[in-house]
Amino acid sequence: MVNKAAMTRLSLSVATALALSALAAGADIRFWTTEEQPDRLAKQQAMAADFKARTGINVEVIPVTESELGTRATAAFAAGDLPDVIYHPLQYALPWLEAGIIDDEAASEVIEALDPATFAPGALSMAASGNGWAAVPVDGWTQMILYRKDLFDQAGLAPPDTYANVLAAIEKLHNPPGMYGFVAATKVDENFMSQVLEHVFLANGVRPVDENGFKPLDEKKTLEVLDFYKKLAKASPPGDLYWKQSRELYLGGRAAMIIWSPFILDELAGLRDSAPVTINDDPASRELAKVTGIVTKLAGPSNPEGAAWADIRYFAITADANIDEAEQFVKYSMDEGYTQTLSIAPEGKFPVRRGTPDEPEKFVRAWSELPVGVDRKAPLSALYPPEMIAKIVGGLDVAQRWGVKEGQLALASKIINSQAINRVVREYIDGQIDGPAAVAKLNGELAKIR
Repeated sequence: MVNKAAMTRLSLSVATALALSALAAGADIRFWTTEEQPDRLAKQQAMAADFKARTGINVEVIPVTESELGTRATAAFAAGDLPDVIYHPLQYALPWLEAGIIDDEAASEVIEALDPATFAPGALSMAASGNGWAAVPVDGWTQMILYRKDLFDQAGLAPPDTYANVLAAIEKLHNPPGMYGFVAATKVDENFMSQVLEHVFLANGVRPVDENGFKPLDEKKTLEVLDFYKKLAKASPPGDLYWKQSRELYLGGRAAMIIWSPFILDELAGLRDSAPVTINDDPASRELAKVTGIVTKLAGPSNPEGAAWADIRYFAITADANIDEAEQFVKYSMDEGYTQTLSIAPEGKFPVRRGTPDEPEKFVRAWSELPVGVDRKAPLSALYPPEMIAKIVGGLDVAQRWGVKEGQLALASKIINSQAINRVVREYIDGQIDGPAAVAKLNGELAKIR
């Protein structure tokens, strides 16, 4: 693949390069961000002001709604009017590189300057390209199994990090309606169910794509996934369940285990009035946070290594960028300004850059001390013990997603977004089809997706 920005730079004469260098201090760059909530936008604008004070380079911070990001980037590329830097989710990194929208050489220069060893390996591997990396990993979060560690300890149960351990805990703790063993995602038109199922499939080593495109699901491994998920659903309340019910039941002390994002961490500690803890009479209680354990990597019987599911965000330097100025801004945002980058929403922005070569845990420490919460604030380090903080961040080291290592992220995203897997799994849960029929139907439905 020929990279437009790389070709442009290679063709610059020495005289032109020197002229551009002389003009750098006065150059403006444009930065697209999907963090468009007013308080988050204000923090990014403050960072832009600080960056200008340090370098003399103006940064225009432009909010873009995430659902419109792909369309707007494609249109801007066609018009030769891309911004210099884009903050974006994982699913755009490799497709944008293939389309020539972003510059992997520039991103790789930034990562090499900062030292690749300071980044979470999983976050880097997801954006690996022929020239190094398509984009610079910024932050992310790992999906977690949250569990009542106090109840597990009382029952002599191992942490729910394998299919077998989860089912053993359900056997001991499921006692409805006072306590449900699990709260599985069963609402087929919710993206939450798609995320949970991808995690559970990955845990058993089941992937719907290989290097050549769609790959039929392995029947034995998929039957193990279906059987496991059906047992989770049986240990859940009836109905169409998604994030809302799982959060409410866990905050109310009526669920032994749930799968959720880290955005629940402040709520567990009673810091958000719109999602109160109701296990006792104090909605601001930190008791639930104290008795909660987490698992980020789940393993199925056919994949003892297990897998963690993560949502990673990146900085891309575009094909139309002022390269030197864009690289400076990304380096600043990932180094001197990195703590401020994470402070935009620390409960969901885990540091993918752990620290510097001289201080390997610098940013993890700084992140753990950032205040989280809405109606009340406290740092994560005051709410959770160091070993739990390490687990939260460590999930990014082994994070996986369908289609990344196979170079089929675009197809995998279409498969997930089709919600075909959700629908067939729900049919199996409800007893409308048996296991082999479900696997056959999944393979038939997914093979149609291009």
